[in-house]
Amino acid sequence: MTDRAFWEAKYKNNETGWDRGDFSPALTKWLETLEPCRILVPGCGRGHEVIELARRGFDITAVDIATPAIDHMQAMLEKEKLTATLIHGDLFEIELPPFDAIYEQTCLCAIQPSQWKEYEAWLYNHLKPGGQLLALFMQTGAEGGPPFHCDLSEMKPLFDESRWQWPESAGDAVVHPSGRHELAHLLKRKL
Repeated sequence: MTDRAFWEAKYKNNETGWDRGDFSPALTKWLETLEPCRILVPGCGRGHEVIELARRGFDITAVDIATPAIDHMQAMLEKEKLTATLIHGDLFEIELPPFDAIYEQTCLCAIQPSQWKEYEAWLYNHLKPGGQLLALFMQTGAEGGPPFHCDLSEMKPLFDESRWQWPESAGDAVVHPSGRHELAHLLKRKL
């Protein structure tokens, strides 16, 4: 995650298989009940979700380490006359006040599993008590990465029930154009 040259090369070489070209269908479903609020989008990529959230009146902060991602998103925001706070940098090196919601799509699966615990703590600390984590857990069924397989047998202990309220449902499968799928779960930060 924190290797800027690695991610910028992915954009330069058009190796952006995580990019759907549009916002995720999971976001459409979540927007049926999620009211405009302060929302954080870590590892936002080209920002399709950021653009849709801005269209709907959310106060968005988006973070990405790759210059091409931030540049693309800035151009799209300007084209549509929308606003969002864009931060170009390593999310582990920035501090922000807590948000009402966090949209987590392809950031966790891009981070080395050895950093997952640190990332979970970062998410927890950047979400207000009772805040919502809109999480899409990438299912690759393969070893290695990125993207790394985010098996629920690892995600549930990582997002421990002492800190996170998991939904009762099994999560919706969201098909990805890459042939993989994600499991959509709306978690809430406990007090």
